[in-house]
Amino acid sequence: MVRKISGFLFAGAAMAVATPAAAQGGCDRAMLQGIADDWVEGIEQGTMMTMKLGEWVDYSENGKRSSLGSFLYPERAVDWHMALLDTTQCKVYVESVMLDEERPIVAATQISNGFFGVGPFDNIVTDEGDWLFDAKATYEYARREDWSEIPEAERNTREELIAAADAYLDLFNDPAVEVPWGTPCARLEGGVYSGRGEPTDTCNVGVPSGVELINRRYIVDEAKGAVNVFLDFGGEDGMPDSHTFRIEDGKIRYVHTVTYCEEDNCGFKPFAEMLAENPDMQPPYAD
Repeated sequence: MVRKISGFLFAGAAMAVATPAAAQGGCDRAMLQGIADDWVEGIEQGTMMTMKLGEWVDYSENGKRSSLGSFLYPERAVDWHMALLDTTQCKVYVESVMLDEERPIVAATQISNGFFGVGPFDNIVTDEGDWLFDAKATYEYARREDWSEIPEAERNTREELIAAADAYLDLFNDPAVEVPWGTPCARLEGGVYSGRGEPTDTCNVGVPSGVELINRRYIVDEAKGAVNVFLDFGGEDGMPDSHTFRIEDGKIRYVHTVTYCEEDNCGFKPFAEMLAENPDMQPPYAD
């Protein structure tokens, strides 16, 4: 009997540890917004002490286990950021731009919240030499977009948002996939932007073919009509990649990508050369 009781208590404790705060009624938008705010404050203060961390915090950077403290040091101003709040999974996504003179950074971060506190962290950190990297352009284009909450009666369901994101991502490996393109639609890929402030702006400007986008991890914010997807770009051992979508009335309105490269510009010619050959990749900043 003692063994049975002990086994039952152990199993119950294990379930409690594994059960996210969302399942216990402790996860709402206000709490998740607090986690996002604490993350931004931690970057700006150069410390993890702004966050209510769990007892054991896993931190992954660009697909490898790393040090949270090393990323946060030194302190940097966050010039722009956007947060998505997933109350179903009790997770947060933060996209941030730091126009630091010594090391400009664009980061895409998925943050979980467990039973004992915040963590783990999955962080994609891009800087000079990563795919189409231009932090100033990213800042200028992103800050002009509308990622505000959508009126409740006009929101898509969680399933609809994921389906729209998956259609876009599946297109890379199946050209027959029908993507719910919106018009207008603007795609921000590193420092390249397809939006010109015109009603005919489109995100349907072509994607590579025969490319697998696997190991997808979703964070969904129904209130903002948005879904973020972390994935491996190019199959197993692919590049750490973040795709974020704003979906309005079932149609894709904005797409953001943040992609880490092992080699300069992921093996393509330097971005400066690409831009010199095609300056329309960076249209004037719309007022």
